[in-house]
Amino acid sequence: MDLLSLRYFRAVARREHISRAAEELRVAQPSVSRTIARLEAELGVPLFDRHGRAIRLNRYGAAFLTRVERALDELDDARREMADAAGLDDGGIAVAAETLLPLTELLAGYRAAYPGVTVRCFQSTPHVMREQLRAREVDFCIASQPLSGPGLGAVRLLHEEVLLVVPASHPLAGRERVTVAALAEEPFITTRPGHWQRALLERLFTSIGRRPVISCEGDEPGATHFLVAAGLGIGLMPSLARADLASVPLAWLHLDTPDCVRTLSLVRREDSYLTLAAARFRDLAVAHFTGRPQHGEPAREPRRSEGPAGVA
Repeated sequence: MDLLSLRYFRAVARREHISRAAEELRVAQPSVSRTIARLEAELGVPLFDRHGRAIRLNRYGAAFLTRVERALDELDDARREMADAAGLDDGGIAVAAETLLPLTELLAGYRAAYPGVTVRCFQSTPHVMREQLRAREVDFCIASQPLSGPGLGAVRLLHEEVLLVVPASHPLAGRERVTVAALAEEPFITTRPGHWQRALLERLFTSIGRRPVISCEGDEPGATHFLVAAGLGIGLMPSLARADLASVPLAWLHLDTPDCVRTLSLVRREDSYLTLAAARFRDLAVAHFTGRPQHGEPAREPRRSEGPAGVA
């Protein structure tokens, strides 16, 4: 039993598919199949149930995977720690978020400060983020919804009000505040289920015993303001985006409900080694959002924007 065999097993166990595991490992499928067969022979038990070409991790495999992941994670952490101690390389970080648009300034600042560090980014739903953290595919998740799980810890980056955006020509555009009930028949532009905007919208309407009217849904929250400005509906957007959209023909309104907020958190596995590159990213992320207006602090009233489209 060697490390390569264990890494092959972990990939197959996670995917429950030989071909996909081989693609991930960048090796030929027969090599992976032979390795798994040798490992099962050495252990004396089957690790997978086989039904034709389909495989499923069985109870022996699940128990073995728990210990294999623990062992490989410890070895990977040890390698990272030794590399940091010896100054062998600048390292790398991987970050996942529901949308990457609000992070461009942070990522650009990090890249400028540490040009030798490799940066990888993923756009992921909260469910996928949990899996990425569990599998240690990412160092951090920047989440707008709580991510819970064994060993996960979070640092709050931002707690902000979420505002209603409507086209500048909308009948509500002249108002500063509006109730959720007043929006019962309005068409909303939002994300698919799983994203924080959709979860917040459904929670607000549940509080009045209604379901929102949805005219458009998608996977890119950054498209919301374009569609609202085009007159296709209204939507929810974080107040953080308002400054970047000063030239977009939108009106921004407060919602008369205390829980129309989002909390942006930096989430990581606390049981994994924090590399120097990752620690620097964490510190820069906290500093980047420090001083931004937080919910409950005095802020300017929402105002109407004028002019061509901007960026969310």
